Amino acid sequence: MTRWSPHLLAILAVAFIAIAPVILGSFTITLMNYIGIYALAALGLVLLTGCAGLTSFGQAAIVGIGAYATAWYTAVHGGSPWIGLLLALALTGLVTTVLGAATLRLSGHFLPLSTIAWGIAIFFLFGNIDALGRYSGLSGIPAISLGPLSLAGTVAIYFFIWAVLGLVMLLCRNLLDSRQGRAIRSLRGGIAMVESLGIGFLQMRLAVFVLAGLLAGLSGWLYAHMQRYVSPAPFDVRPGIELLLMALVGGAGHIAGAVVGAAIVVMLKNILQDVLPPITRYSAQLEVVFFGILFVVLLQKARGGVVPMLERFLPRPKPGAPASGAVLPRRAQQAVAARTVLAIEGATKRFGALVAVNAVSFEVRSHEVLALIGPNGAGKSTLLDLITGTSKPNAGRIVFLGDDVTHLQPRHIAAKGMARTFQHVKLRPNMTLIENVVLGTYGRTRSGFFAGALRLDRAEENSARAEALRQLERVGLAERFGELAGNLPLGQQRLLEVARALAADPVIVVLDEPAAGLRCLEKKTLADLLRSLRSEGMTIVLVEHDMDFVMNLVDRIVVMDFGVKLAEGLPAQIRADARVQEAYLGGVA
Repeated sequence: MTRWSPHLLAILAVAFIAIAPVILGSFTITLMNYIGIYALAALGLVLLTGCAGLTSFGQAAIVGIGAYATAWYTAVHGGSPWIGLLLALALTGLVTTVLGAATLRLSGHFLPLSTIAWGIAIFFLFGNIDALGRYSGLSGIPAISLGPLSLAGTVAIYFFIWAVLGLVMLLCRNLLDSRQGRAIRSLRGGIAMVESLGIGFLQMRLAVFVLAGLLAGLSGWLYAHMQRYVSPAPFDVRPGIELLLMALVGGAGHIAGAVVGAAIVVMLKNILQDVLPPITRYSAQLEVVFFGILFVVLLQKARGGVVPMLERFLPRPKPGAPASGAVLPRRAQQAVAARTVLAIEGATKRFGALVAVNAVSFEVRSHEVLALIGPNGAGKSTLLDLITGTSKPNAGRIVFLGDDVTHLQPRHIAAKGMARTFQHVKLRPNMTLIENVVLGTYGRTRSGFFAGALRLDRAEENSARAEALRQLERVGLAERFGELAGNLPLGQQRLLEVARALAADPVIVVLDEPAAGLRCLEKKTLADLLRSLRSEGMTIVLVEHDMDFVMNLVDRIVVMDFGVKLAEGLPAQIRADARVQEAYLGGVA
């Protein structure tokens, strides 16, 4: 079977859009105008839902804010559509910032329900404000002009809409391949993973929510000046559901999915509106039923959407080796010999009546490997969560590099020089190995959203990727840098987590059962790596159950049992301790 190149398909798509007005009728071009406008709004949902994992049914209402903002300014006050664009973007940005700050702390089904609530509220707001024409809407909206050229005609606005859409798609593609874009895509990994990388979970959620709102505002601006009339009806919850359906049908998480999904939904709606009325007087209701069936079939047969389904027939491009770049700035060496890097002072954590960690105290010195061991349920992972800020103690305090970090957020602790891995591996399976490791460099890089979208970050990006490849080499995974992380066996996923932690250039790295699932050779590689890190000046804390691995590697051991510190000392002392033997073996050996 002939496999089409993705680049060739893109060229063919652009060529078709360019010649469409010549070969297609006026009505079809009008439909394509709507497809382009809806695709812009759906593109916001691709970023919001497909990449960041946030479901919103209120995108149509945000489109309406952009449309009404420019309509009110241009039709009522006679202003320029270009000033109307600035007003539309400013208002949608402000509204989404306020709505996001109020609702993005919600999780589960509560967040989608909240978007339905404020979507309905905005719809009724449009219909009950006299200045906006209430339910009659606003008419007399002027066409967009480019100097002396008016875009009032169907074909003229067609080229403008698709040029804007193409530019926005390119900027979004660039953004997702940048520092901030990877942070957006990491949001689906959960708050613990994201914050451990130094990324603000809620802040990044709000940023992508506002970005989706700005795309909706741009869509609304184009809609108002193409339609030349706005009313509340197109901005209700039902159109919001259709926009979300477009993103899901096309392929949430894929830039091209917004266009494909918009085209499928718009064309199907047009066909149904032609076919159903002669058959039944309940055509509007049956249209909803049809789209409901389409959604169910999609979930069954092509859960990822049409674009991912088609990609299976396209050759997967082989990623080239990362370009060499300048060495990323190293963290200033804050830990010196004989200095206490980390101090746990009376840390206590209760879950109701259960005391998981009970008044535990010990210190971690510079340039040492310290193991935290104990039977299952001893409280080791809970203590690691207290150290890294994922959980807060009920009593006691955590001191890192001389600063009390007990009540700091995990991202702030990570920024001070602490990196970690997890007992249950936390990676982004749909990102490549090198992309997962580059996430670890987030705190060492500085490029923002604009730099990423405009490709002004390439020098820093090359440096970050070169650093990631170096860490992959250290764990023996460099040759597989372009593979998806989800394709690795569990043991190698753990090594990948270690590489990601090292990419942060930490002062101290906290490893939760790093050797679990590793084969003998992989354990030897990991042990050699940890020894080399210690010789380079890094401090390591690890939780591990493999006693041979621990005893031959670490400098000191802290033993926990039932949430309390049972013993502390050198490996030989711990091996000979009767209390430790009792805890592990049920009696003295």
